[in-house]
Amino acid sequence: MEDARQQSGRTPSRLAIVDSTPRAQFLYPEFELYANAFRDHGVDCVISAPEDLSFGSDGLEDAHGRIDTVYNRLTDFALEDASHADIREAYLAGDVALMPHPRAHALFADKRNLAVLGDPALLGGFGVDAGSTALLGQVIPPTVELVPANRDALWAVRNGYFFKPAAGFGSRGSYRGDKLTRRTWASMASATYIAQAFAPPSMRIVHGGQSLKADVRCFASEAGVLLFAARLYQGQTTNMRTPGGGFAAVLTSSRIEE
Repeated sequence: MEDARQQSGRTPSRLAIVDSTPRAQFLYPEFELYANAFRDHGVDCVISAPEDLSFGSDGLEDAHGRIDTVYNRLTDFALEDASHADIREAYLAGDVALMPHPRAHALFADKRNLAVLGDPALLGGFGVDAGSTALLGQVIPPTVELVPANRDALWAVRNGYFFKPAAGFGSRGSYRGDKLTRRTWASMASATYIAQAFAPPSMRIVHGGQSLKADVRCFASEAGVLLFAARLYQGQTTNMRTPGGGFAAVLTSSRIEE
């Protein structure tokens, strides 16, 4: 759907799954599964590192030909790194469909948006209806951007907050306030952070009676909800290293129990 929108309805002919050192990635086997699925549907697909691609008069290419679609696995969401310049130029020139692209991340994934979506007064000023505003207030813990003017105040009440980088991913650089040291706090001043009221994770009992924290995630598109999944873990943040943890299925039902 997103590819068709960016390519004026055209079906991709050659797609690249792009990540840094892709063979070293934890999810590389998944890259191969998707590449094979695309090939089965008549779309040539390669797995590439960003430095394997170049942008010129013939468009974005690798050593074997032109690429018109990129599934972007890079975590440099704004494509600011020098090694990502060719992909950025191809995207800005409208030469390639890029998913996700910098604008999508800025609109939907930058965590500073949570400070806006959870602010009833601000949403009311934007004309958002009262029902939607109330619902957002129920599901989004109070969130503020960490700025020089509120650093001292937030440090004083840090135990009640979780601090996350605005453009972070995979819980990297995220800290529970009660675990923060002054050294880490000082280092955070050079990055863009949000402070979000701490919301305790739910707990699940798994095989053997072990208790694990559960983080439920919803995967959706304009077509609606695609699926739900959960991560089971121990420790401060979600991870893929907890014995007995990892991804777990979430079963749903449209039936409403009375």
